[in-house]
Amino acid sequence: QVQLVESGGGLVQAGDSLKLSCAASGQTFDSYAMGWFRQAPGKEREFLAVINWSGVFRNYAESAKGRVAISRDNAKNTVYLQMNSLKPEDTALYYCAAVLSRGLPRSSWEYHYWGQGTQVTVSS
Repeated sequence: QVQLVESGGGLVQAGDSLKLSCAASGQTFDSYAMGWFRQAPGKEREFLAVINWSGVFRNYAESAKGRVAISRDNAKNTVYLQMNSLKPEDTALYYCAAVLSRGLPRSSWEYHYWGQGTQVTVSS
C-alpha cells in the first residue's frame, strides 16, 4: 500500500512557474514508477509525465514537452513536477500516481495508487 499526498498548487498568473510535490509513504518508494496527471472540469484525466523507479528515464505527453519536468528524490520519497510558462488552460486538479513497474506507463488505468490532487489555477 502506498499513500500519496500532493502539494504546491495554488493561484498563479499566466507565465509563472510552479513546482508540485508528491510525498509518498508506505512500501518501498523506489520500486514504483511515478506519474503526474491532471483533470480539468468537464474533461478526462490527462497524462503529463512519468519517471521510472530510478529516476533515470522519463516520458512526457507531447503537450507537456518543453514546459514541464518530472524528477524524484528517492531518499525523500518524493516526486516533483516543475511547470513553467503556465497558461490559463493549465488550470486543473493535478494528481500524482504510483505503480509497481519497471516501465514508464502513460495510461491512468495502469496506476494502482493515487493522491487526492492539488489544484492549480492560472489567471490570465
